[in-house]
Amino acid sequence: MHFKCGFVTILGKPNVGKSTLLNKLVGQKVSIVSPKPQTTRNVVTGILNGQDYQVVFLDTPGIHKVKNSLDEYMEKSIEKSLEGIDLILYMLDGTKKFQQEELEEVSAYANGKTPVIIVVSKVDDSSMDRLYPELAKLNVLDKVKEIIPISSFTGQNLDVLKEYILKFMPEGPAMYPTDSVTDSSERFLASEIIREKSLWLLQEEIPHGIAVAIDNFIEGDDLTKIDATIFCEKENHKKIIIGKNGEKLKKIAEESRKAIEKMLGHKVFLTMWVKVKEKWRDSDLLVNNLGYNKKDLD
Repeated sequence: MHFKCGFVTILGKPNVGKSTLLNKLVGQKVSIVSPKPQTTRNVVTGILNGQDYQVVFLDTPGIHKVKNSLDEYMEKSIEKSLEGIDLILYMLDGTKKFQQEELEEVSAYANGKTPVIIVVSKVDDSSMDRLYPELAKLNVLDKVKEIIPISSFTGQNLDVLKEYILKFMPEGPAMYPTDSVTDSSERFLASEIIREKSLWLLQEEIPHGIAVAIDNFIEGDDLTKIDATIFCEKENHKKIIIGKNGEKLKKIAEESRKAIEKMLGHKVFLTMWVKVKEKWRDSDLLVNNLGYNKKDLD
């Protein structure tokens, strides 16, 4: 029996379900999810292991227009994720009309050297009467290898998607330990968990101008001590994050601590602060200092 191993990049607009699909495929949460667009900022690696295969998925930030230094980092990370891969999964939201820009984009990828599979997500939330006309728009994309409607929520067609993915994986040894599900550090995952809980609990109160820095991460056998700082761009945002009598920040910390404890498998002592860095997304220096360093992608 020949072992297969390959790399797959997941592309698509913000909020089409890329991170949800990745988590579902690898069977564990490795990429944070929220209702807000552009939740994913870094390329996150998820690893699917089987008896005779290993598939390394690269979950990318949503493709969007560049407005600031943080956007430049995300755009560069997408470009980097396309180097030396074996397959592209281009995701379209099955609950919305496919935009011409998306069709042109996927067509451009399909005309390149890397095979492309279109994944139409969220079909459990879309009626067939509405979905069929949209799927018909894809008929002109003759260079696309497959078009697979899926639901990450119900699991519909995920096995079919896996089968097609494996068809494009080359023979070769595993690139990571076969019990790994991600190459992200626990420190990075902890910061992402805190950012995810912040996005969920703040909802529409705060725009995307928050970042999380892990100041200390001291792991013991039975207890990990973490000091973390949430950075925002305005003083009034800081007040919202902290909340009346500190209740909002306390809730964010509580939810984050529980999730980090689940990840690490032991108790966590989490201390959190909130600080203001005005217009940090526009500053190369501040963006780099908060963990989004474009030089790391060179």
